[in-house]
Amino acid sequence: MEIGITTFVENTPDPYTGKMLRPEERMQNLMEEIELADQVGLDVFAIGEHHRPDYIVSSPAVVLAAAAVKTKNIRLSSGVTVLSSDDPVRVFQDFAHVDLLSKGRAEIMAGRGSFIESFPLFGNDLKDYDTLFSEKLELLIALNKSEKITWEGKHRPAIDNRGVYPRPFQQELPIWVAVGGTPQSVVRAATHGLPMALAIIGGEPERFVPFTNLYKETYNKAGHDPAKMQLAINSHGFIADDAQKAADAYYGPYAYVMSKLGRERGWSPMNREHYEAMRAPKGSLLVGSPQQVIDKILYEHELFGNTRFLLHISVGTLPHDILMRAIELLGTVVAPAVKKAVAKASS
Repeated sequence: MEIGITTFVENTPDPYTGKMLRPEERMQNLMEEIELADQVGLDVFAIGEHHRPDYIVSSPAVVLAAAAVKTKNIRLSSGVTVLSSDDPVRVFQDFAHVDLLSKGRAEIMAGRGSFIESFPLFGNDLKDYDTLFSEKLELLIALNKSEKITWEGKHRPAIDNRGVYPRPFQQELPIWVAVGGTPQSVVRAATHGLPMALAIIGGEPERFVPFTNLYKETYNKAGHDPAKMQLAINSHGFIADDAQKAADAYYGPYAYVMSKLGRERGWSPMNREHYEAMRAPKGSLLVGSPQQVIDKILYEHELFGNTRFLLHISVGTLPHDILMRAIELLGTVVAPAVKKAVAKASS
């Protein structure tokens, strides 16, 4: 099983001091995080796209290109590219550049986006939320398979036998579809035979089993090779040497962000009781000692049979040194133990 990290590169106030990093400081810290993830042997680092003040990356490909020349082995992915409000031709070209710079380590994780700021920004109508993604995903897949393309759709000007360059280092860029629990999105990914990344950020992971079962069933019914099926689980979490220190350090930043989003979306504010319930052995939040996080990753693997696990560590602003320690523990302690256990179980 591959193990890695996702981040939205938050730049929020420290919930205890109210201070914020300058954007250039947060970006420099991000480069150090990616370099460390590569050095400790993690498999993937994914960066999300947002167009709002609390997250500083609006163009993951630009940042991943910078990371490509600073790393050697780690795969570099968006997490996600909001394909609905972007041009698939430019998305493909941007990630082809990342792929060339990294010598074949680029991936695209495409999604419809749970934040909607990019839609009016780029002149897209939210009433087309689903059809925009469906059509643009089909175009992106076609671009990935053929150097020259003829294409016509509803939401973008037609293309008449035009070449799209540069081509990536890999024969084809890996394209993952990110879903948040919508059956239509699950079916779309499976029908196309694309890898699926399922985000679990609340409730109990067990309730998402029907979605992964639907993905596997649809994938097989569509005639795709079961041996090529890939499924990722993305979860919020944090690791420290001591379980209580991990819980205490993560609560403030996590509660700040989730409560802020709750005010925007009509959720209840995060409190410590709810937080601790999410940290329970069968909860969705992977916060604790290395062994506790190992146990929860393996629990989720038993539920889903996933081939990849990505930990979203920096939900809110954490001190850089403890964030770096969490990455170190994920790469040197958690990942080896999980991979050993999964390999033993499958042998």
